Amino acid sequence: MSDISSAGSARESAVDTATRVFVEHRELLFSIVYNMLSSVVDTEDVLQETWLSWASRGGAPGAERIDSPRAYLVRIAVNKALARQAAISRRRETYVGPWLPEPLVTSLADGRAPGDAEDAADTAERTQSVSMALLVVLETLTPLERAVFVLHEVFGYAHTETADILGRSPAAVRQLAHRAREHVHARRPRYRTDPHLRQQVTERFTAAVSGGDLRTLLMLLAPDVTLWADGGGKATAAGPCPVRGRDKVARLLANGATRARRGLDIRYRRVNGDPSALLFSGDSPFAVLVLDLVPDGRQVCGIYFVTNPEKLEGLT
Repeated sequence: MSDISSAGSARESAVDTATRVFVEHRELLFSIVYNMLSSVVDTEDVLQETWLSWASRGGAPGAERIDSPRAYLVRIAVNKALARQAAISRRRETYVGPWLPEPLVTSLADGRAPGDAEDAADTAERTQSVSMALLVVLETLTPLERAVFVLHEVFGYAHTETADILGRSPAAVRQLAHRAREHVHARRPRYRTDPHLRQQVTERFTAAVSGGDLRTLLMLLAPDVTLWADGGGKATAAGPCPVRGRDKVARLLANGATRARRGLDIRYRRVNGDPSALLFSGDSPFAVLVLDLVPDGRQVCGIYFVTNPEKLEGLT
């Protein structure tokens, strides 16, 4: 009887240890996988699969000791995210209208999700997400190029570490990294707008749109501005294709404001790390608005408008 009790205690201890280790690394895993997939729902599914693999390995009594749980968990999560890419690509083929990443929303104050009890240190890794604009560019990479770019450029993994994670040679990883970096930087030069200036421009922009102020919109918009509106065929959107050009975008926004629902409430949050706007109709989220600014931060060059209700679930 005592042997059975001891075996049960050992199994419980192993499971408790596996759970603690996974929880310690969950935010890092979330951030890496989200930046690979651009979907909170798919990221949570991958983390669940990662947990099940980890629990069966790390929670087994007498299992061989894992020298680096962090590296082991990242390897599981990254490869499961890569495996999920095929299913995601099939969904995108039948998606209605422009597709945008699922917004990752946190508060303006400290990057903490509204109502979340985690402390700032725990949320730091989760909010280490690239901007909405960069996520859109990352969608044009191959899955392997994107994984290498995220691991190296966003999280600082050495090419040798990335090679171990992906089961590739360091030379192959360096080649993937070079292609990805050249591709991304050609479409998205490196710059980061001051958050306070971004907040100011976002507030001016939303006020101009709400008021149908065409003159102010024309001043705020860059000549080559592009508007992406993602309704997924389930909500209001600008059309089946992105809208390009200052005059077209300004008139679309100004006319759209006059037809929009009355009583929309604007709340400012961080979306993928950048000050942005959430629009609510009563207690229900109506849209997420993210602006991309030119390098000096004074004009808007990209507008990302997400109204697909499936991508707004859980927003407060």
